[in-house]
Amino acid sequence: MAQDPASQRLQNPLHYEERLWSRGLSRVAGVDEVGRGPLAGPVVAAAVVLPPGCQVEGACDSKKLSGIRRESLSRQILEVAQGVGIGAASVREIDRERIAAATALAMSRALASLPEAPDHVVVDGLPVSRLNWEHDAVVGGDDRIHSIACASIVAKVCRDRLMRHLHQRYPAYGWVTNVGYGTAAHLKALQEFGPSPHHRKSFAPVQMELGLEEPGQEG
Repeated sequence: MAQDPASQRLQNPLHYEERLWSRGLSRVAGVDEVGRGPLAGPVVAAAVVLPPGCQVEGACDSKKLSGIRRESLSRQILEVAQGVGIGAASVREIDRERIAAATALAMSRALASLPEAPDHVVVDGLPVSRLNWEHDAVVGGDDRIHSIACASIVAKVCRDRLMRHLHQRYPAYGWVTNVGYGTAAHLKALQEFGPSPHHRKSFAPVQMELGLEEPGQEG
């Protein structure tokens, strides 16, 4: 009886990479982003290239992990990875280019910052039209492809640290806990204090506080 693909993934998290390694494509870059939806802060992407045969035990979709576990796994990934690249698109770029194009820009920068160019690129989600690299796209890749899961962890840890740093300068918005997402407390602070320089002025809740009539983009 043929094995269910989902069961195969559970038993062998490297099932995707191993097919490529066997063809001589040793530098497989998994790419993921964090921060499409928040009202504040940049969008951050990471690209992770694992050495052939390398598995980071416990790495999965970063959203399923606690903050402490993500920090621990991120350190492990940085130690064992063949290459890690991180890229970001600023709030100004998000407002100017819109979030989809800014996400592609962050991913392109992450790939460009790898120590060596990858042999193969796979991204989480749908194909990225403005990504400057040929790539495969896998919906749910952060839960199905090991290198993407690792990238999701690194990107999440990097962005969360940045938002905690910005919180020290703008504590009213609670970024230390909401990392820029539109929680009730964040929206209340936005109404009370108005937008900071790190808020995305093209996003509808921020535009409302600026008194603009036309709703902006959503994450």
